[in-house]
Amino acid sequence: MRNVLLTISFDGTAYHGWQVQENGITVQQTLQDAWQKINGTRDNVTGCSRTDSGVHALRYCCNIRTESTKACDDLVYSLNAVLPDDIAVLDCREVSPDFHARYDCTSKEYIYRIRNSAVKDAFDYRYSLRVTYPLDAEFLDRQAKQFIGEHDFSAFCASGSSVSDTVRNVTSAEVTRNGDLITFRVEANGFLYNMVRIMAGTLLGIASGKIPADTIPDIIESRDRGRAGVTAKPHGLFLSNVKYEKE
Repeated sequence: MRNVLLTISFDGTAYHGWQVQENGITVQQTLQDAWQKINGTRDNVTGCSRTDSGVHALRYCCNIRTESTKACDDLVYSLNAVLPDDIAVLDCREVSPDFHARYDCTSKEYIYRIRNSAVKDAFDYRYSLRVTYPLDAEFLDRQAKQFIGEHDFSAFCASGSSVSDTVRNVTSAEVTRNGDLITFRVEANGFLYNMVRIMAGTLLGIASGKIPADTIPDIIESRDRGRAGVTAKPHGLFLSNVKYEKE
């Protein structure tokens, strides 16, 4: 039995998130279908994280325990040959038998993309949220820095979450601008359900004046979801990096 680690990227537009479910096509299901097609067995694919419908990934990691004898390079080539164009396998390598893509992850990084323009973009509309009023990226960067630290992020967790521990350690948070594109980037040891989208919605709430500036620490302290911003739409969100110590 081997344990292989796949690094993939995907456009989440057509998928109901990562995890297999009964009522929609998911990335995990599509990857398992491709694996079965090239190996003849439906081995379990363990992902590093759940993602919501419409959310994308630049770098997503998953491990598969398998008896397949195909070399890693062959697995990359064969999987890419049968996967749809919106899912790509970037890398494959063998890892230790006890490696787990989710539980061995030490940190994840997400980005949320905002197209700050009064004019539509015919190519980027699936990958960024368009905001027409002017945004001050330097001001938003100062606001985003207030997320940094180990806190109880209950106020930034959507209802329906089953986790009991809502404390997370945010190690970096920043907002940058490149032309019309504003990017909110955040890294933490873990994220709650919809946490990054609520963070992005809170920053936009501050930008629009609906939420007072410099109140993110108070919102965190309150643990009140009602005080944070709306949950920003999923299509601007990307899982951009996953880090491990073991491998």
